[in-house]
Amino acid sequence: MKNIAEIQRAAVLGAGTMGHGIAQVLTMAGIETRVYDVADEFVTRGLGRIRANLDKGVEKGKVESGVRDAAVARVSGTTDLDAAIVEVDVVVEAVPEKIELKRELFGRLGDALGADVLLATNTSSLPITQIADAARFPERVTGMHFFNPVHIMKLVEVVVAEQSSDEAVELSLALARRFGKEPIRVQDSPGFASSRLGLVIGLEAMRMVEAGVASAEDIDKAMTLGYGFPMGPLRLTDLVGLDVRLSIAEYLAREIGPHFEPPQLLRDKVAAGELGKKSGQGFYAWG
Repeated sequence: MKNIAEIQRAAVLGAGTMGHGIAQVLTMAGIETRVYDVADEFVTRGLGRIRANLDKGVEKGKVESGVRDAAVARVSGTTDLDAAIVEVDVVVEAVPEKIELKRELFGRLGDALGADVLLATNTSSLPITQIADAARFPERVTGMHFFNPVHIMKLVEVVVAEQSSDEAVELSLALARRFGKEPIRVQDSPGFASSRLGLVIGLEAMRMVEAGVASAEDIDKAMTLGYGFPMGPLRLTDLVGLDVRLSIAEYLAREIGPHFEPPQLLRDKVAAGELGKKSGQGFYAWG
């Protein structure tokens, strides 16, 4: 396994909400980064969002223009998976939360890349051990769970699969620190630490709206003003995506118990296409 100083080239699989953010922190850390997705429009949109984030950072005085220009020069995109992973030192997968898709990708990556290439998955709840099992040299697979928006949020959960080597885990922790993040080490368990705890609060907030206890706005205000949360659980749900939270809740209900059973309100909103900010409507209306 390579050490942190040897990480010079990376591939990010998926140019969406999480993928483009992960690519941004990689390129800002001085790492040549290729972003892969299945369609040109997704790649173009992801690269555009990276540029927009960096431009905004320059406007706010948080990013120097030279740093932005260098970061933009180090990132590129492709719809050719084989081209994306040529001579990379690390791959971070950020495709949709479907374990069959992730296992298929890790199988291809494991066959194509040497044992010294770190393979990380950004899943927020799926079992890393099952994903790693699909890859050749599964000991180099870890979870690296980033938080949205990636370029702002400080936390990275480094998830240790049953197969993960100490070297892979230490490299994942060091990589997160190279991004300027604060990593935590978590064993592979349903929901890890953050998704499991955060979802309990979010689901209970939904049940309170469902029961007419208080409005979404007032429940969120209770948690931000009363408990110091930076964002209320329902507004956060809108940012994460109601469909994503529903999928995680159904998985945790199966794996852990009925207290993760999704409320009917969540199911109804997802069925109606109210997925949060990305659809324009969730627990809040988004312009």
